[in-house]
Amino acid sequence: MRRQIRKLAAFCFAGLAVLAFSACGWSGSRDRLTTFEKEQQREVNLFSPMEKTKPGADNVARSASEKTVAMAEKKLGVTVNYITYTAEDYQDKTYDQVALERARNDMDDLYLLNPDTIQILAAEGKLMDLSGLDSAENLRDVVRAANIVDGKLVAIPQEVVAYGLFVNKDLFDRYQLALPETPEDLLECCRVFKENGIETPVGANRWWLETFVLAQAYADLYNGGNTEAEIAALNSGEKRYSDYMRPGFEFLQELIDRGYIDAQKAYVSEAIEGEGADFLAQKTPIVMAYWSAANTDTAYGDPDFNMVVIGFPSSRGQMPVMPMTGIAVGIQAEHAADAMQTLDIMVSDEALQVYAETNKVISPSKNVEVECIDALRPLNDRINENVYVLGSNASMKVEQWGNTCLIVRMLLNGATVDECMAEFDKLQDESLGQ
Repeated sequence: MRRQIRKLAAFCFAGLAVLAFSACGWSGSRDRLTTFEKEQQREVNLFSPMEKTKPGADNVARSASEKTVAMAEKKLGVTVNYITYTAEDYQDKTYDQVALERARNDMDDLYLLNPDTIQILAAEGKLMDLSGLDSAENLRDVVRAANIVDGKLVAIPQEVVAYGLFVNKDLFDRYQLALPETPEDLLECCRVFKENGIETPVGANRWWLETFVLAQAYADLYNGGNTEAEIAALNSGEKRYSDYMRPGFEFLQELIDRGYIDAQKAYVSEAIEGEGADFLAQKTPIVMAYWSAANTDTAYGDPDFNMVVIGFPSSRGQMPVMPMTGIAVGIQAEHAADAMQTLDIMVSDEALQVYAETNKVISPSKNVEVECIDALRPLNDRINENVYVLGSNASMKVEQWGNTCLIVRMLLNGATVDECMAEFDKLQDESLGQ
C-alpha cells in the first residue's frame, strides 16, 4: 500500500496566525475573523501505517478504520490528521521503532500500536488510561486482559485478530482423517499425508510460527482458571517462561525433524507468499494464518477446495491464538480531550459495527456480532466459548509476541531447544533486573 507523510499545514498555519495577531495587534476585522476561525479549529493527530484516502474517493475503497474516523470527525467537528509511517522516509527503522520515538517525544495524539509497543510504552507511563471511556464498558474480556497494565486500560483495538490452522478438508476426507484436536492428532495426520506422497504437510513462514508455539505454551495458563496467579508468578520470577515454552518448541522441533515442516523454507518465507501457493495448489494440506486471510481473495478467500479454519491442536483441544494491535492516547497529547473523544467514537458499538461489516472481523465489543463465513465457524465457535490463548498480554513483564517470533527464528536457523529456552530465561532475568 502506498503511504506518505501528510503535512500538518493547517495546524501550523493556525499557530502562526495566532502568533502574528498577538504580536502585531489589530489588523482589521477580516484578519481577526480569520484568526478566530483558525483558533477554533479542532485537530487530532493520528500516527499509523495507513494514509488517508484522497478527498472525493469512493467510500467503498476506504479502509474500515477510516470510516470510523470519518464518523468521529462528523460528530465532534474535528479534523484527524494522518501521520503516516513509510519505510522510505524512515529508512532502516521499523514501524515499532518510529512509534516508540514519536510516543516518547509526545509528537502525536493517537497511536496505532503493535502489542509489544503497547507493553513498552505502558511500562514507561506514556499512555493514557482509557478505562473511563463509554466504549470501554462494552469490551470483551479477552481485550481487557490483553491491554490492562497496573489496572489501567492503555489501548483499545478495532478488531481482534485470531490465528489458527487453515486446512484443506478435501485432503483430510480423502485419507479419512479427522481434524486434529491434540498435538498427537496432528502428528498422525502429518504421518499419513507424508506416507501418501505429500512432501511437506504443514506450510509455514518466519512470522507466524510463534502462534503455533504460543498455543502449546499457554493453553493451560489461559484456560485453567488460574491465569492471574500464574502471570504474577512469572512476573516475580517464581515461575519460568522457559518451562511454559519448552513443550511448544519441542513439538515444533519434532515436526521439523520428521520433515513435516521445512525449517529452511520457513526461515526465509514471507507470510502467505512463501507457503500460500502450495496450499492453494493442494500440495500442502495445512498452513498457519489469521482470520482475515479467509476473507481475502489475495490470500485464501477463494480456494478450489473445501477449506476449514480451526484452532491449533493443543493439550486443551483446538486453540485460537489472539494477538491484537490497539489504539492508544499519548499521556502528554497536545489535543488530549479531543483525542479521547475521537477514540471513544472510533471504538463505539456503532463504529465497530461498521468496521466489522466492512472487514468481516471479530469485534472487540461483546455487543457486535460477527457474521463469519462457513470456513471460520470452528475457530469462531471456540472464541465464543472463551477458549483462547493471548498472543500478547500487556500485564506480562516479558513481551510475548515479538520475542517469541525472534526465538522461533533461532530454532528455524539451527539453534537447539535448550538454547532457545536460555533466551527466554535471559529475557526474564532482565525483566527482574538480574
